[in-house]
Amino acid sequence: MVTQAQIIEWLQVYANVIDHHKEELTELDAAIGDADHGINMERGFKKIKTLIGTLKGQDISGILKTVSMTLISSIGGASGPLYGTWFLRASAIAADKEELTAEDLLYLLQAGLNGVLERGKAQLGDKTMVDVLSPSVAAYEQALSEGLDVVPALRIAVAAAEHGLQETIPMLAKKGRASYLGERSIGHQDPGGTSAYLMLRSLLEAVESYKD
Repeated sequence: MVTQAQIIEWLQVYANVIDHHKEELTELDAAIGDADHGINMERGFKKIKTLIGTLKGQDISGILKTVSMTLISSIGGASGPLYGTWFLRASAIAADKEELTAEDLLYLLQAGLNGVLERGKAQLGDKTMVDVLSPSVAAYEQALSEGLDVVPALRIAVAAAEHGLQETIPMLAKKGRASYLGERSIGHQDPGGTSAYLMLRSLLEAVESYKD
């Protein structure tokens, strides 16, 4: 099970990770984008950190919806709508839930991915966060089908996400600002994919290590 407290811990961990990696994210974005991904993500999750206390009285759906609205209103560029959509779609799966089963988490991850696909119109191989999110969801689903529980399945999903992230380096960007660079986008790790990987890694850390 993934509890409401673990979801809050995940957001706290991810906010701290974004703060730690904001310069790296900005440098990655400077190579193929607007050089603002780290700044934008840090702004959004700094705001989330100020709301942690108020989130503790909400169910998981309410928490994720609050995160969605906060990110949409505080993150600039494409990241706000994409991450906002991910959390909004995820919130619908968690309606009225205080905890999530392994299968609930699969549906949540799938819903988030589908929201990003619909919002961003990107596909696998376009050098975006989809190249991280999609293989991670597939790996998690496969792990559950083999009888694994949440933590071991998430470990496999995060490993798949990391592999997907590395695979963005040789890709030609086909979406967003990076696509304007053509072949010059080759050889650079996707910044959105990087923050998506960090999001999933933070989820694993929170679920794996949280103690009530």
